[in-house]
Amino acid sequence: MANHSMLTPAQLQALAPQLQQYAQDQFGFELGQFDAQFLLDFVADKIGRDIYNKALDDVQLALAARMESLQAAIWELEK
Repeated sequence: MANHSMLTPAQLQALAPQLQQYAQDQFGFELGQFDAQFLLDFVADKIGRDIYNKALDDVQLALAARMESLQAAIWELEK
């Protein structure tokens, strides 16, 4: 079975230095480029879908509220 990353190689390459800096600043250890990309890929795989689904839920709630507001505006026009 092939391993499909949730992050593109470009995203991994862009985020890895940020994770490396965070590890250095917060924990005082150096994290190599490969290790940082591996950790990012692991975390994205474990929680990425949950974050994505939460974002979709948030969008659905925002759209429902907006639709309710639009419906109220239409009812106002009908009176």
